[in-house]
Amino acid sequence: MTGMCTGRVAVVTGAGRGLGRAHALALAVEGARVVVNDLGTGIDGTGGATEPAERVVDEIRALGGEAVAHGSDIATTDGAASLVATALDAFGRLDVVVNNAGFLRDRMLVNLDEDDWDAVMRVHLKGHFLPLKHAAEHWRAETKAGRTPQARVVNTGSGAGLLGSVGQGNYSAAKAGIVGLTLVAAAELGRYGVQVNAVAPAARTRMTEQSFAETMAAPGEGQFDAMAPENVSPLVVWLSSASCAGVTGRVFEAEGGRITVMEGWRPGPAADKGARWTPAEAGEAALKLLAAAKTPQPVYGAR
Repeated sequence: MTGMCTGRVAVVTGAGRGLGRAHALALAVEGARVVVNDLGTGIDGTGGATEPAERVVDEIRALGGEAVAHGSDIATTDGAASLVATALDAFGRLDVVVNNAGFLRDRMLVNLDEDDWDAVMRVHLKGHFLPLKHAAEHWRAETKAGRTPQARVVNTGSGAGLLGSVGQGNYSAAKAGIVGLTLVAAAELGRYGVQVNAVAPAARTRMTEQSFAETMAAPGEGQFDAMAPENVSPLVVWLSSASCAGVTGRVFEAEGGRITVMEGWRPGPAADKGARWTPAEAGEAALKLLAAAKTPQPVYGAR
């Protein structure tokens, strides 16, 4: 423990289990006071219970930290506003938002129902946007009052949103949208003292254990557990702290002991005729450019 986040207040969505729980505990260990948000739903977003968030609060308090539970739906305006209000009411300030809440409804595209598309988009993409929006409104007001914060937002992406994942069209699209949201928020909110980054984790959680049962199996006794959610949290803690000053608009992958800075879309080979192409000319030029371009990484699950 270094006390990297001492004095800071963080909200973590979807913090009742898995990655969110690991992040909340790691932030608390480093001195942050934490608002633990979770609806306690099943892996598909159905049902609900208060116990998961309350258990994490109890764990943090047992470690000597401070935490409160928040059980509202952050994919609604009222729920996201109350998340920010809970931090301010309980601890008097807000410094960090870790957007992590989500669930899966995996289907091949031809079998994917509209409701399953909407539900996954709602929890992942809207569930990132609304807490970010309401926190940003608070930080903008603070800046206008002469109290520019050192605020941080850590969004949760996925390799599925960077490369695609067979059977996860809704999830992949939502996670790709989170990357776009991260870039825009970083550009817009810097003037208010806000840094916004995204982490694409690989870890064993309820959402991944069925899809990757073999590769994510727990190791033997005494071996490094490369798929433990806790491996991702140190990067999240650093991105939540004042120590990462100047780091914004970036996407990281975190898996086991490896951290990777992801480099997004960049211009590759290009051709300019200086006039309109014919379809045949455009096709010929495109084939030449593709031959000179890097081969894209394969979509997860593709054969």
